[in-house]
Order: sequence, then structure tokens, then C-alpha cells
Amino acid sequence: MRCKTLLILLNPIYFQRVKKDPSEKTLKKCWNPRDVEQIRAVKEAVHVSTAPSTVVCREDEQKRVLDFCKACVQQEKAGSLYVCGCPGTGKSLSMELVKQQVIDWAKMEGLQPPEVLAMNCTSLANTSVIFSKILGMHQPKKKSIGSASPLQHLQNLYSNKQAQSSSKMMLIIADELDYLITRDRAVLHDLFMLTTFPFSRCILIGIANSIDLADRFLPRLQSLNCKPMVVTFRAYSKDQILSILQERLLVLPYIVFHQQALELCARKVAAASGDMRKALSVCRSAVEILEAELRESASNTGLTSAEGDFVSPQTALAHEVFPSQENNTVRIDHMALALSKTFRSPIVDTIQSLPQHQQIILCSAVKYFRGGKKDTTVGELNKSYIDICKSALIPPVGILEFSSMCRVLNDQGLFKLGQSRDDKFKRVTLKVDEADISFALQVDMWAVSNLQLSCSIHELKV
Repeated sequence: MRCKTLLILLNPIYFQRVKKDPSEKTLKKCWNPRDVEQIRAVKEAVHVSTAPSTVVCREDEQKRVLDFCKACVQQEKAGSLYVCGCPGTGKSLSMELVKQQVIDWAKMEGLQPPEVLAMNCTSLANTSVIFSKILGMHQPKKKSIGSASPLQHLQNLYSNKQAQSSSKMMLIIADELDYLITRDRAVLHDLFMLTTFPFSRCILIGIANSIDLADRFLPRLQSLNCKPMVVTFRAYSKDQILSILQERLLVLPYIVFHQQALELCARKVAAASGDMRKALSVCRSAVEILEAELRESASNTGLTSAEGDFVSPQTALAHEVFPSQENNTVRIDHMALALSKTFRSPIVDTIQSLPQHQQIILCSAVKYFRGGKKDTTVGELNKSYIDICKSALIPPVGILEFSSMCRVLNDQGLFKLGQSRDDKFKRVTLKVDEADISFALQVDMWAVSNLQLSCSIHELKV
């Protein structure tokens, strides 16, 4: 009975049932991860290739690009803009939306919408093909005559007022511009220079990951006062990643992820790279981990039922205490495992190689410092350690051995110990990321339970 009570108290669902969202007035349809169609819908919602109708958390950047394009179309004036930022920050997706918004806006204003040429530089067989594509948009039925190259034809075209008097503006979106930096910088330079000709009709938007490309690779443009306008897409923050994930999941009529699982994903991805594609990939992986767990649950041996049948502890607890909807949700341990596969670090390997009691001490530190404290004493940390040992039914070591293990963790760079004559009064600071500890220990039920428990209590206090 005692073991069963501990399992209930250590399960984060217990606390989630206590903490209700006052804004949630209606219950969503039950989520069944064994339903093939529901699983397909969930994976599609968090798939990188699924384009959302709106790009949240990028409104300011989109507005700057849209305003730039509007001004060029309205004034019939060429211009260049450079969109930069780390991978997975919404650059390409935002430009797809802006492209359509420019066309819709022009029609509403009674202006002639620009022709659009969108291309990915990595897909070009030859970098100079860019100019052939641009020329083809201007002269779709004419073939190149003479020895002049497509670039020379364009330069002549943009130098002739009469030739351009009746032509449309052209919006050129060149994605993966980094490719030109390594393959042919001359092409990159000539591409931006097209916007400087007196009768050019080009609105050029270049997209790349290099934030300082304009300074490093286009010095001549700057000397000619034609350095492109720069719009930088910063790496997503934890709150932004969480908002985007929640926005994507709104299309589903059921709750698939525990809120704490989404927060863990957002926190780790934001700390590592801010790459939204990584966050989506991790969520998809977490769903697959839940799938695999449910497939194996029938054959797993664990607790024995009154009829003598073997069932897993999680299944037994779920059927007796909680509705299947909550038990089947992607939990924080599923997310931790998915994250550990994506963000493997040497620290994780170090933690996994530690003896069990040293792992428990690390878990104790995570649990203790979640209250907002930055450090504590060895004596206070020992109390947290004893609590976890009791909850996991593991005999604790004495204070002298505990102090010795803290020194070992200090030597390995996992702890920082202060100076004191009495070991119990030495100050302890955790020197590794909480998420790395969670990832490393997610296979140990005592760690998962206690880390989830402390997270749930922390959420209730906020």
C-alpha cells in the first residue's frame, strides 16, 4: 500500500489534476495514441514541412520586410534586402508569407503586383543560372542572341529606360544565399548590383544564415552606397518556442503533450540553438517514444494483479487511479528521452557513469535549486538527498560518505564546493544544466519520479 501511495504522489499527473486552468471551459476530445489517424494528425502538426497559416513571434521582422517591399512597388524603385539568422528561426517561412502579402496588398491598392521569382541557391546546377532565370521572367519568349551572357543582357536591359518603361516590378527571393559565398562570390556581388542600375525593376531579398555577410562579402556594394537593408532573425527564446508549439497544437481537438514536457523541450532547445525545427523534431520523437512504450506495455512484466496477471507499474497505476487520457499523454520523461537523443553531450555520459548515490545527490541538487536558490550547504543538501532515498526505498549513506561524494562531484566539475572547516557548512553550487541531469537519469524511475514531482510542485507555486 505504501509503495502504491508513493507512486501516486510521485506522478506529475496527480499535481496536474489539482492545478486547473481557469480559462479552460471545455474539455477536448480524448486523445488515443493507439488510433492510427490521431497519431498521423499529431505527427503532421509537428512536422517541419507542415507550413502554418501564420508565423507567430516573427511579426516585427515580417512587417519590416513587407514595408520594404511595399515601398519598392509603390515607388517603382529597385532595392535589396538581406534576411539573416541562425537555421530554424523562421526566415524562409516568413518570406513565403510576405511574398503572398505583397501580391495581395498590391491588388487591393490597385497597383500592378510584382512578378515573383523564388529560388533556392543550393538547387542550381550552375550559379550563373540565376541570371538566366531572371532574364527569362523579363523575356519569356525571347532566346538569347549573340555572345552576350544573361547577366550582360540584364545589365543592358536595366540601363535602358525605354525597355523597362512598361515592365512589371520583379520580386526575387534567393534562399540559401550562403551557397554563393563558398561557390561564386562574383555571382553574389553581381546579383545585388542588379538593383543599382538606373532602370532596374528588381526587388531582391537574399536569405542566409551568415549574419555579417553584407559586411564581409559585399564591400564594393557598401562603397557604392548600395549596401542592402538587413533584417536579422534572432534565435527563438524559450517562451517563443513554447508559443509556437502551442500554436501548432491548437489544430488538434485533443491534448497530446503535458505542459511541463513542452516547457522542457522549449527550455533545452532555446539554450542549445533556438532552432524551431529541432523543437518540432524532438516533439515528433517524443510521440514516437510514447508509441513504442504503449506497444511494449502489454508484454512488459512488472506488478502482479489480483488475478495473477503481470502488468507494468505505469499501466497498473493508470488504470486504477487516472483516466487513460492523462496516462497516454506525452510526459516529461518521454520528452527528456527525445531530447537526450538530439542533444547528446559529454556531461550526460559522465552523469550516467556515476555510482547511483552520486546520481541521487545530483538529483537532490536539481530538486533543491528549483525553488530559486543558487546555492546551499552540504548539510541542507543532505536532507534533500535523504528524502529522495526514502521515497525510492534506497538506504542513504552517512554524512561523512555523503561529503566525500560531494567532493568527487566537485572534482568532476559537476559541483562547486566552497571552503569551510566543517564539511556540513561548505556551500554547494550546481555547475551543470538541469536538463542534462534529467536526460542522463531518465531511465532511472527514482530520478524520473522525483524530478517530475519537483517540477510539478514548482508549477503549483508559480
